[in-house]
Amino acid sequence: MIFLCYNGQDKERLRHRKEGDYVNLLKKYKHTWIIPVYGIFYLTAFQYLEQRDVRPHIIHMKIDDYIPFCEYFIVPYLLWFAYIAVTVLYFSLFNDSKREFYQLIFTLGVGMTLFLVISYIYPNGQDLRPKLTGDSIFIELVRHLYRIDTPTNILPSIHVFNSVACCTAVFKNAKARKHPVLLGGTLLLTILIIMATVFLKQHTLVDVVAAFALNVFCYQMFYKEHPARQKQPAFVK
Repeated sequence: MIFLCYNGQDKERLRHRKEGDYVNLLKKYKHTWIIPVYGIFYLTAFQYLEQRDVRPHIIHMKIDDYIPFCEYFIVPYLLWFAYIAVTVLYFSLFNDSKREFYQLIFTLGVGMTLFLVISYIYPNGQDLRPKLTGDSIFIELVRHLYRIDTPTNILPSIHVFNSVACCTAVFKNAKARKHPVLLGGTLLLTILIIMATVFLKQHTLVDVVAAFALNVFCYQMFYKEHPARQKQPAFVK
C-alpha cells in the first residue's frame, strides 16, 4: 500500500513537471505565433491573386531578351525554400536576440504585404518564358515549376526580396559574423537565387530592381539606427 502511494505521488509530480515544462516552452517561444498566423494570411491572399480573372499589365524590358534561359538555375531557385525556412527557424528558436528576430520578421512581413498590395492594385505579369525542349531532370523541374506557378504577380520578386532580407539578417547577426564560411555561403546562395529568377525567365529585371528598392525601404525602417530609437522597448532587446 505504501509503495502504491509513493508511486502515485511520483506520477503526479511527474505530470505537473511535464505540464510546467510545456508552459515554459510556450512562454519561451510565444513570439513565434506571428509566423503561422501571417503565413496563413499570405498564402490565402496570394492564392486569391493568382486565381482572380484580370488582365495583367505585361512587364518587359528589352534587356530581358538578352538574358539567356538556363535550366540549371532551377537548383538555387528551389533551394530558396529551404534557405528562407532555415533562416526564419534559426532566428525564431535558436538566436538569443528577440530584436533580430523582429527585425527579420517585420522586414519579411512588410515586404510581402506590400507585394500583395501592389499585385492587387497593379495586376502584372511577364511573357518571357521559352518553349521548353528536352527531358533532362533540370528541364523537367522547370516544366513543373511553370505548371504550378503562373507568370503573373511578379512585381517585386519575392524570391529576391526574401533572399536579400535573410542575407541581411545573417550578416547583421553577431554569431554568424564569426563564421566567414557561413557568410560567404549565404552571400553566394543569395546571388545565385537572384540570378535564377531572371535566367529561368521567372522575373524581369524590373522585378529584381523593385525587390532591392523594397529591401532598402525596409532596412531603413527596421535596421538603421535613428535617434528616436535609441531607447528600445524591452520586448525587442
